[in-house]
Amino acid sequence: MIYDGTYFHKTGCLINLMNALDQTILDPLYAPKEGGNTILPWLEAFKAQGLKPLYMTMDGEQSTLKTIRRLWPGIKIQRCLYHIQHEGMRWLRTYPKTQAGKELRKLLLSLCPTKSVKERDNFIDTYKRWLKKYKDFVFSLPMSIKANFDLKRTISLIDHALPDMFHYLMDPNIPSTTNAIEGFHSRLKPAYHQHRGLSQANKIRFLKWYCYFENQQKINN
Repeated sequence: MIYDGTYFHKTGCLINLMNALDQTILDPLYAPKEGGNTILPWLEAFKAQGLKPLYMTMDGEQSTLKTIRRLWPGIKIQRCLYHIQHEGMRWLRTYPKTQAGKELRKLLLSLCPTKSVKERDNFIDTYKRWLKKYKDFVFSLPMSIKANFDLKRTISLIDHALPDMFHYLMDPNIPSTTNAIEGFHSRLKPAYHQHRGLSQANKIRFLKWYCYFENQQKINN
């Protein structure tokens, strides 16, 4: 399964589960905001219907992660490599001022192209060497400076995600990113914006019908 939510300006968030094998969308949820409490009843309904996902590719929103793991304790969570890379590089900035930031940025650039166990091991070993060399230095920097604080945040991001970065190397059915569902959302938004005059209730109906007809096209093809 692939999980992702996308916001439509101030109107709310469309939250979707995608079958990673055929890229069909399960019954979507439209809510004011994303989060563990929001999705709990929605996911409980799927579970009651017999849904038992073996894996879930998703970003790192913590309350959502906790909710999914509580409902399905044995599930493998694959952290989206693109989200990790994009967020980390945003925090490190295009031109980091410290050598530590420059080297960590170079390491993050190698994340998404990881296609083998050898490349995985090289990423992990390089990161561990980076930590040994720079962690004390980073934590000694004044955190009142935003760039230093964001460098520390990048360490935390990688540390928390690392145990769940590379499940896809052991199972080709596990997507390494949420790109498939994000591509779906990028196609949906222009169609949605053509119907801004609809009431809130009709907008939600439109989104659900859009998902339904997209599924039918995939099934028929």
